Amino acid sequence: MTAYFIRRLLLVIPTFIGITLLVFAVTRVVPGGPIERMMTEAMLAAGESATVQTDTRSGSTLSEEQLEELKAYYGFDQPTLPAYFTWLGKVVRLDLGTSTRYQDPVWDIIAERFPVSIFYGVTTLIITYVVCIPLGITKAIRHGSEFDHITSGIVFFGYALPNYVIGIALIVLFASWLDWFPLGGFVSDDFDDYSTWGKIGDLLWHAVLPLAAYTAGSFAVTTFMMKNTLMDNLSSDYVRTAIAKGQDFSGAVRGHALRNSLIPIATSFGNNISVLLGGSFLIETIFNIDGIGLLGFEAVVERDYPIVMGILVISSLLFLIGNILSDFCVALVDPRIRFGE
Repeated sequence: MTAYFIRRLLLVIPTFIGITLLVFAVTRVVPGGPIERMMTEAMLAAGESATVQTDTRSGSTLSEEQLEELKAYYGFDQPTLPAYFTWLGKVVRLDLGTSTRYQDPVWDIIAERFPVSIFYGVTTLIITYVVCIPLGITKAIRHGSEFDHITSGIVFFGYALPNYVIGIALIVLFASWLDWFPLGGFVSDDFDDYSTWGKIGDLLWHAVLPLAAYTAGSFAVTTFMMKNTLMDNLSSDYVRTAIAKGQDFSGAVRGHALRNSLIPIATSFGNNISVLLGGSFLIETIFNIDGIGLLGFEAVVERDYPIVMGILVISSLLFLIGNILSDFCVALVDPRIRFGE
């Protein structure tokens, strides 16, 4: 098994290069990059100032020499492949470049937003598994009961509505009308003046509505995956044999069916690591949360390619490592799995 995971780790390198090279090549051909944006801003400024002289050869307020300097500064003076390996060399040295929009190092910008995404991502993941696994087990054991029907209706209702619609409804009802929670933000403006417990309470007070919107859509998949898999295992011959030999039903569930039913959950567990970074720009916009999701969306709109590539580097590595972690979780849950043997 050790040799298998070593091979998987080595495969991360070419896969990472393939992902980043494809996106890097796209950023080179998509119009409206940082140079075009600066030219547009210069032309707008020229329209407001009579003292600015326009270069009649290029139709721009920037001269050819200035354009060449900008291309060299942003790395657009090289062909795609050499420019990519120049960028990759910087990434290996943990240099993600400088944002063309904020003029700050990409690492600093991402690090500023990262705690927000980590908090909401980890908390959403914990709530989902802590609630959905026991709920799925209960629904499987009490299949066809009134409890099963009511909870299925609630879960499907949350799954049918987009999470941003749920977020808007929560703000209107609990923040605007009832005034139980704040309208948005990660913490209060006077957060630094609070005590330790006051900071924790303020953070949780602001997090209730966004977390409800985050988790609403993920409940259905995990809950019904747990329920349906457990029901399949409860109808298997080995469970009926265990009960026929005198073991009680709850003991057969805990000792035999439950562990096998956790295999699909373990398969998807590692992939959820990438969710810790992705976030949702719609929910972050609605609740005015400065997270990675909103940062990535704004970077794409503003053609801030260093931030786009920086987020891609982190998210792709998390996704690739998450796939390996998924295999490891499956091997822990299912003793029949022996990778590489």
